[in-house]
Amino acid sequence: MRKRLIVTGLLLLIAFRLGMDYERRNVTNKQTEQTKQTGQTVDVEKLKGEVLPPGGFSVQLPWKDMGQKLVAAGVIDRKKIDPLFTEQKELLSYLETSDKQEIVINERTAQFWVDVLWAVGLSNKSIVLDEGPMKESGNPANFASTGGWTLGKKDAMAYYSRLTLIPLTDAQQQQVKLIAENVYRPCCGNHTAFPDCNHGMAALAIIEMMVAEGKSEQEIYQTVLKFNSYWFPQTYREVAYHFAKNGTEWKKVNPKLALSKTFSSAMGYQAVRKQLGTVPGLIESGGGGCGV
Repeated sequence: MRKRLIVTGLLLLIAFRLGMDYERRNVTNKQTEQTKQTGQTVDVEKLKGEVLPPGGFSVQLPWKDMGQKLVAAGVIDRKKIDPLFTEQKELLSYLETSDKQEIVINERTAQFWVDVLWAVGLSNKSIVLDEGPMKESGNPANFASTGGWTLGKKDAMAYYSRLTLIPLTDAQQQQVKLIAENVYRPCCGNHTAFPDCNHGMAALAIIEMMVAEGKSEQEIYQTVLKFNSYWFPQTYREVAYHFAKNGTEWKKVNPKLALSKTFSSAMGYQAVRKQLGTVPGLIESGGGGCGV
């Protein structure tokens, strides 16, 4: 009887240990799967290079003689803008005769492009400016994108939606508006059809230029996202990490989704940031404000 009890006890112990081992393996497998799904093994340095390549992005943007037109109309005053880019004089060539349809957006050129595209978005004739929230506010001169424009020969409202820099049909104007309503920026909670800051006006210009060229909406969203990424680098490092953590590589993220209110508005981005918490190596300085 005693032997039988000992044997039974040993069998129970073995069964218990086998059960513990099985449960441990099961938990480990679940944790491994969860790690894959939640992205806890994301290579942060690799991700940062994907979001913000050191050399930047070459984008198809029909700049052509746009800079020359802006200077000729007085929207940009060379006496005011040139001193801001004394260490990047080669960029000032875009304010002269140019037939370039490909430009590079990177950390070094980001401020120049937000400034000159701001001038385009501010001055080009647009239903977004004439009929949208800027106009509906009662006084469109009271925003950062208008009151903050100090690089022209006159104040901003002398140029506000006054020039036909980018000829657009009525249908194209509507297309610009619809796309702009889907493009947000993390410095505020407004979409690009309410371009109350420099980044909004600059993004509006990109959309207008590309719609006029007949580019697809997908390509337009991709291009705006590339500019936004260098204008708000910290935002898109963290947004990209959020997607990677949930199993989607940055290059596979739908740019329209990335630019949506959920991820690119100030409120959406802060929600993502709160969810992520502090990620070692992900936080860096960079990006400019909403002024010249």
